[in-house]
Amino acid sequence: MSPGKQASESEAAAPMAAGARLESMRRRVRLSRLAVLSAIAAGPVALCVAVASTPTTVQAATSSKPAAVRTAAATADPGGYAQLFVSVWLRSSADDATSAQARLAQSMAPDIELPAPAPAAGAQSKPESVTAVRSAQREGGTWSVTVAAQYADGSVRYYAVPVAADPAGASFTVTGAPGVVAGPARTEVPKSSYGVTVPEGDLSSAVGEFLAAYLTGAGEVNRYLAPGVRMSAVSPAPYTTVSVQQVSAVEEAAAGQVPADGTKVRVLVQVEARDSGGRWPLAYELTLKARSGRWEVATLESGTAQDGGAR
Repeated sequence: MSPGKQASESEAAAPMAAGARLESMRRRVRLSRLAVLSAIAAGPVALCVAVASTPTTVQAATSSKPAAVRTAAATADPGGYAQLFVSVWLRSSADDATSAQARLAQSMAPDIELPAPAPAAGAQSKPESVTAVRSAQREGGTWSVTVAAQYADGSVRYYAVPVAADPAGASFTVTGAPGVVAGPARTEVPKSSYGVTVPEGDLSSAVGEFLAAYLTGAGEVNRYLAPGVRMSAVSPAPYTTVSVQQVSAVEEAAAGQVPADGTKVRVLVQVEARDSGGRWPLAYELTLKARSGRWEVATLESGTAQDGGAR
């Protein structure tokens, strides 16, 4: 076949191939439109599915590049891992490297030496509790975790633990020996928004009766709740008596007579609860709503209340 004839056939084939691709794109667009129309007839849920899938179909017809997939950055906090390590590390001894505590410490940090407490120290060298108090993420998937160890004499030591995490945040390794550091500084507390003192009266009585039912089982909790609010009392009841010590509010409306229906106020209630073991100062943040000349509990900030199914 002559070169001139081959060129003529190639030029003739190019428009045909382009036309076929164009017709294929048109056909896919028509199918997408048909899917949307069918989804409209089927209902809102089907319509959402069809609309969400339509752009993917069109892009597949117009671009041969694979879609980029974005993965969320690992946000797993290794605080619990560092806490466990410090706990078993402090309870280990280089003189007994085969103990369960020592083996666990070595499996979590293979290159870290075990401590060697003096035999006379005994139980005094072992903490009563260990708690992770701060985690700071660094570059390259590394973290610095501050862990507090509390001892029987009331003293507390803080340890900084370097931890490496894999990209998925699914595995960790302690990369260096713990270092004793100063404890976190105490931050300044912002001024409380509960600046209105609530005297004894309808509101303080309402919250006192509600918390007595909530914490001691003295009466039904539901009778103190606003319509639509669902809440269960603490069970089993932890206290025998509850007495209100102070009530503070954000809104001035809480300090006077019960206002118009629908008025809401936020209060901080400080109570003293008693049981066979002693007395316990507790505090609760509540939102109350006025209805028919009385105060009713709308929310409890501990998260156990739901107003109409949502907070």
